[in-house]
Amino acid sequence: MNSIKQILIISTSIILSSIALIYYVYLLIVPSLPPLDNLADYRPKEPLQVFTKEGDLIAEFGEEHRDFIKINNVPQKMINAIIATEDRRFFEHNGIDFIGIFRATYKTLLGISFEGASTITMQVARNFFLTSDKTIKRKISEILLSLEIEKHLSKEQILELYMNQIYLGQRSFGFNSAANTYFSKNLNELNTAEMALLAGLPKAPSRYNPFNNYDLAIKRQKDVLASMLRHGFIDEPTYIIAIDEQINLKESKMKKDVDAEFIAEMVRKDLFEEFGEKIYSSGLKVYTTIKSTNQKLANQAVRDGIISYINRHQPREPDGIFDLENFISNETIENEEKLKKEVIEFLKKFSTFDDFIPGVITKMQPLEIEVILKDGRTINVYKKGLKLIENDKGYEDEHEEYRRIKVGGVYHFTKFSKDWIITQLPEVESALVAMDPNSGEINALVGGFNFQKNKYNHITQAFRQPGSVFKPFIYSAAIEKGVTPATLVNDNFFFMTADELMTKENWEPKNYNDKYDGPTRLRVGLSKSKNMVAIRTLKYIDPKYAQDYVSRFGFDKKKIPPYLSLALGVAEVKPINLISAFAVFANGGYLKEPYYIDKIIDSNDRQIKLKSSITNEDTPRIIDPRNAFIMDSLLKDVIKDGTAKRARILKRTDIAGKTGTTNDLIDAWFVGYNPEHIALTWFGYDTPQSLGKHETGSRAALPIWIDYMKGALDGLPEKIYAEPEGIIPHKINPVDGTLTSNDDESGIYEYFYEEFYPQDNAFFMIN
Repeated sequence: MNSIKQILIISTSIILSSIALIYYVYLLIVPSLPPLDNLADYRPKEPLQVFTKEGDLIAEFGEEHRDFIKINNVPQKMINAIIATEDRRFFEHNGIDFIGIFRATYKTLLGISFEGASTITMQVARNFFLTSDKTIKRKISEILLSLEIEKHLSKEQILELYMNQIYLGQRSFGFNSAANTYFSKNLNELNTAEMALLAGLPKAPSRYNPFNNYDLAIKRQKDVLASMLRHGFIDEPTYIIAIDEQINLKESKMKKDVDAEFIAEMVRKDLFEEFGEKIYSSGLKVYTTIKSTNQKLANQAVRDGIISYINRHQPREPDGIFDLENFISNETIENEEKLKKEVIEFLKKFSTFDDFIPGVITKMQPLEIEVILKDGRTINVYKKGLKLIENDKGYEDEHEEYRRIKVGGVYHFTKFSKDWIITQLPEVESALVAMDPNSGEINALVGGFNFQKNKYNHITQAFRQPGSVFKPFIYSAAIEKGVTPATLVNDNFFFMTADELMTKENWEPKNYNDKYDGPTRLRVGLSKSKNMVAIRTLKYIDPKYAQDYVSRFGFDKKKIPPYLSLALGVAEVKPINLISAFAVFANGGYLKEPYYIDKIIDSNDRQIKLKSSITNEDTPRIIDPRNAFIMDSLLKDVIKDGTAKRARILKRTDIAGKTGTTNDLIDAWFVGYNPEHIALTWFGYDTPQSLGKHETGSRAALPIWIDYMKGALDGLPEKIYAEPEGIIPHKINPVDGTLTSNDDESGIYEYFYEEFYPQDNAFFMIN
């Protein structure tokens, strides 16, 4: 009894001494206290968010994940859980809970428990204005600030500040953000058990982080539920249900709705250049021109195109070998649980990219393999998914020692058309960009296989040789100089001496298939991608003229050399410039600069503009609309009868495009469009090397374009290009290109500028 009396005396003395000390230093500390203006006009640090045009989240940039919520939108049960846990007399005290301080001191001295006495108001004061230093001055400042806060703000306002500012682990600030982080839900979607878990985090976010310390987090959650029951915030049945509730954690990846990391990085870079570091805490919301459906189609098309390429070629050596010897007895695997545990540990050093998951082959039969994946799943891959093995030259038994795919090997596994397949992380890259040719807004962009694996954006950063995909610009220049689609060009061997070229070597280019058809109409030369036709056409119009003409499409003139090799695409272009150049043919002759930011909204819901904002409202026409019309008709024939005829599977008559392949099959391209949508696909290696035998634009790049356009154009009616004034359609002889009667059933229609209409029907051929 004496000891209790002694404790009470000591406690009272401590409290009275504390009050006296506070009063003594009041005059010293009050003048140095910060103003409370920031609380009255609370502007939390919010990350930069990037969205699609429809408002689906692409990315967040910022150290603090915060999702601000008004106090009247917070569920009452969440408020009750916090009050019961952090400050049960919150609505009764004036910022300092003297009863709580006395109770905490009493229990601590008795050794019953160690209990803090900070109120919610004191935590707000600390989080907004003070450091975490444990000094007497800081503690007194905290108390004085708390008293001031209570004078100027309502309890609801204080609670709102607390709800949004408190740190709850995993870079999450505020309860709404934490709900998303730990459960992938909004705060109002949580049940009582989940709310109680969050309410237990402020005391020690790292210690009670359920991802790292699940059992401790659950123990803390049960303490919160018990406190809620004890103080009448929940009844017994609710308590029992919540205690028994299974907590299912689901780590949020920023609630990312659409994978468009390359475009997100482009946005981040633009904003950083203009606003600097503050973008990461400013709460800016950037709405891009990306369309969610188009972006998803593009992601899938590029992924599937890369997988198909890998499946066409011999596999590389495995990424690693797991020794199965200790687990195999009489050709049977023993102790499978131990095997799985060791395989999972072994695979920790191998990266997962999207849904390309590393795994170890544990069993191998002719039509089936068994695999343990990095995430612990055991899967079986059957015949449809074994194409990579079929390409292994050592697949037959007699070549077993040469096998690259073997038991114990580490490969990557993914779903392809709903079936598991064996594959490898690609060394090759592919990219796709799609836009509206009439406005320039980018609707989809995939800069490479995976942003985390390789952040280099092949659409906006890479200068590549365009190969045959550049030929349309040469033909456009020729048409402007009087050459017509009916003009004959000699598709035959071409040779120039070193003296003629003023170089060290002779030049003898060839057609891709080394076949030559002699006199060939310009239209056919483009559709079949005849190199000799393109070279002779360029020679006829003069390379210097072509260089000047082509530069109007937005290409860097310095990278477009005025030589005959330009006809074969020996130049350097960025894919982003190439697609805008092709869009000129799709939109009637206008050069539209591609753009990807639709609008920017600040934290006050006001729209702001970048200094670098692009507007295409008054874009000048760079080529004659008749030229664009004729080029469109030529490019339609590339799909109808030429190198891109596999695109006929789309069953549309309004699509046009051009394949492209560079020397030694280093780059593969396809650019195609209809009057409302255009897309470009590229395929190649970062360090230039051959893609392999037959890997042309029509084989490597075109299928990706087809897969994308199949969805992008789905449901859109066909749109026919209107014939502009000044065009004369007339039938020609398909053999020699001469005019014939429009009644001639064997004739075919061709288009001519009215000023270049062949009045005398003279035979004309470019040699």
